[in-house]
Amino acid sequence: MLDINYIKENPSEVVERLAAKGKDATEDVAKILELDAKRRALITETEAIKAEQNKLTKLIPQYKKEGKDPSEIFAQSRALGAKAKENDEVLKGVETELTSWMLGLPNLPDRDLLPGGKENNEPIRFFSEPRKFDFEPKNHVDLCNALGLIDYERGTKLAGSGFWIYRGMGARLEWALLNYFIDTHISDGYEFILPPHMLEYECGVTAGQFPKFADEVYKIENPTDDRIHYMLPTAEAALASLYRKEILTEADLPKKMFSYTPCFRREAGSYRSDERGMVRGHQFNKVEMFQFTLPEQSDAAFDELVTKAENLVSGLGFHFRTVKLAAGDCSASMARTYDIEINIPSMDGYKEVSSVSNARDYQARRGMMRVRRANGKIEYIHTLNGSGLATSRILPALVEQNQNADGSVTVPEVLRKYVGTDVIKK
Repeated sequence: MLDINYIKENPSEVVERLAAKGKDATEDVAKILELDAKRRALITETEAIKAEQNKLTKLIPQYKKEGKDPSEIFAQSRALGAKAKENDEVLKGVETELTSWMLGLPNLPDRDLLPGGKENNEPIRFFSEPRKFDFEPKNHVDLCNALGLIDYERGTKLAGSGFWIYRGMGARLEWALLNYFIDTHISDGYEFILPPHMLEYECGVTAGQFPKFADEVYKIENPTDDRIHYMLPTAEAALASLYRKEILTEADLPKKMFSYTPCFRREAGSYRSDERGMVRGHQFNKVEMFQFTLPEQSDAAFDELVTKAENLVSGLGFHFRTVKLAAGDCSASMARTYDIEINIPSMDGYKEVSSVSNARDYQARRGMMRVRRANGKIEYIHTLNGSGLATSRILPALVEQNQNADGSVTVPEVLRKYVGTDVIKK
């Protein structure tokens, strides 16, 4: 959520910066200013009414002492009380509407981002060189089928399209990736968190996914009460709410953590022909990094998370690149995002395997997450997240980049202690 005072003081700037994200916020900002003015007017009027009511109430003992009839004062006081109550009801409606409009505004993109969408994304770093084959390489679907790593057919039989089953060495390779990510984060001093896989609606609101993207998750109705949970689309949705409605101290920050979870997404719409197999799916495994920081520490925290994601991918020996996203390609909640994009040879291009983002104080405002400074001042903290990493695109890149002429796949050195072999073959 944006700062209402910032919107009031800089309405044109807010509209201009959100336009860089492809959002025409002219009507939104005008409506927010209108509702905020109405809210403040109602509060002022109601306070004046209650002050007048208090004055009248203080006259009653005097009237009784002087033998005067206080019935007129009682009547005036009741009328004022009724008007104050009416104003309070109107105020609740105005505040609810104002909150709805505020929740609908995306985060402001950082000023150094290019406007527009994917066409303006900037590759800023390249790592290693693309694999050159002296034989006709296979795509990951054929490799995984031939080696018995993934069972696409039976995954579809069990759960429908967009699901798959890891089998044998495929399951061990998937688990090896997760162990590699987890061990690396632990050695870097990050706290390991295993959150619930079902979350309440408020978690999605705090993360900035709801209400706009509420239809993109799997919802679960509770048959015993009226609560509705949803399957987490990413551990960010859980971690972002960990300190919701809490006030931390400066000494508490930064808080660095990571989670392993399966992730569940509806992924509405048709897949492109190059997105076969595991590249897009309704359930996939991911290790997510997260930080809560002081505002002045968030830029350094962002750089740290980007470097960690790069090191994870580099440790696997892959060719990949780091891309600075244009404003319009950043998600609604984020002020800036760098994507780590890995080369999958059969797709003749790059696919994102990690997004590292800084939400600034946007999520903290939505979830009332604050810090009390040493001088007593209370302000909002900053939140950052980054995939570290998602496996559903790492594994396809791994088998394609490391395939051999005989159809086998060489296991990256950092994974061999987990997999138990150097080469996966028939």
